[in-house]
Amino acid sequence: MTDAPPPDFESRILDAIRRGASMEDIAGIRPSRVDTPAEAIRALKEGNSRFFGGQSLRPDLGANERRAQIMGQTPFAVVLACSDSRVPVELVFDQGFGDLFVVRVAGNVMADSALGTVEYAIRHLKVQLIMVMGHEGCGAVQSAMFPEEVIAQEPPALRALIRLIQPALVGLPDIRDRKARMREAVLNNVRHQAAALRDQDTVRRAEASGQLRVIGGFYEIGSGAVDFLTEAEDLLP
Repeated sequence: MTDAPPPDFESRILDAIRRGASMEDIAGIRPSRVDTPAEAIRALKEGNSRFFGGQSLRPDLGANERRAQIMGQTPFAVVLACSDSRVPVELVFDQGFGDLFVVRVAGNVMADSALGTVEYAIRHLKVQLIMVMGHEGCGAVQSAMFPEEVIAQEPPALRALIRLIQPALVGLPDIRDRKARMREAVLNNVRHQAAALRDQDTVRRAEASGQLRVIGGFYEIGSGAVDFLTEAEDLLP
């Protein structure tokens, strides 16, 4: 939901329940959704502006509104984000129940399970947008910058995850400022994972048809702001 439900939304659901409407009928009462990739980007930008500015609507649902979602979900965007506990995706974009299909894995990497989840959202939920979102101070990206002898001490599954990040860091500029270097590393990883997604058949076909767009983002934990990477040049590795 990009805005609060219309004032009569709750009363319409209550009336439907009193009439003995089916769950399918109730689900059909839900407000209209985002319909295009451009609208999806605007919804995320506006939501983050509210969050950043301390004016979040914090969309919520009462019991009757939740019933309207029983029969299915209609998220408008997939967000492939890091599992970091400081990155609560729905709050960052000020979105409510059923608005975002969130995939969270350390380092926001495009592993097989993440790809399968994204493909499900494209094929069966008809999402309009995929955002790969990194964040300030990402521990997974930091781990990928450690010497090989340190990485070798990690458990096998974690090493495999780190290996998915390392290609993004090849040729990383020798930036003396540590914070700036980390930001560049995270952005490079966002671009790398977005490129890996866009190279997959399901994603490529959906983009070519105009169903969706793939974009990137960088979340600043300290400020709450998200920098959007929406243009083709922004996503070049």
